[in-house]
Amino acid sequence: MIKNKGFRVEFILKMGGVNVSKEKNDSIIRETARDRLYTYGDYLKWTDERRYELINGQVYIMTAAPYRQHQKSSGELFRQISMFLFDKDCEVYSAPFDVRFPEADENDEDIRTVVQPDIVVICDKSKLDKRGSKGAPDLVIEIISASSASRDRKIKRDLYERHGVREYWLVNYSEKTVEVYLLNEENTYGKPAVYLEEDEVTVSILSDLEIKLSYVFRESTTPPKS
Repeated sequence: MIKNKGFRVEFILKMGGVNVSKEKNDSIIRETARDRLYTYGDYLKWTDERRYELINGQVYIMTAAPYRQHQKSSGELFRQISMFLFDKDCEVYSAPFDVRFPEADENDEDIRTVVQPDIVVICDKSKLDKRGSKGAPDLVIEIISASSASRDRKIKRDLYERHGVREYWLVNYSEKTVEVYLLNEENTYGKPAVYLEEDEVTVSILSDLEIKLSYVFRESTTPPKS
């Protein structure tokens, strides 16, 4: 058992022969697992109730249950997108949904990155299988929380850019803003476009779809005025 003062150890999980403390601070598990890199094969063997992500072989613990407004915003985004895609080729999925990012042609069990974005849209159905998807989605939406903000803004942004996710949204329900990153001709994101609660945002990969942010960020059950 590895002791970390200042953090409450919830319990010990033995992963791949290494005792790893499960902490509320996700940096602790990365520290305890630093002597090895984990794979999707390891990930499939973890049977406890916690949710994990692997990024370049590093383990990140996800929060047990997001805040209510997080779920409300996610649900409304999913509703608007799924209604638009009802009779179209692209498909939308919400977390928990595993997205694997292979680096080359390695076997599934050897993949070192698997994440669970809040929402993904996938238009290439050959990427879909019974376990989720393998390869870059066309659109990824992450809803920022206090525990995930730094990971979403830097680590995941870099991951999605490197693997060619065409459109990446960062939704901040506390500030009621959306940042939209689009891949440019150099296959980099560059500076994001920022939208506010009163805006309607066109989804670049689905050019006929406009997301009403007033609905995404509303806090009452009464529809906002047009």
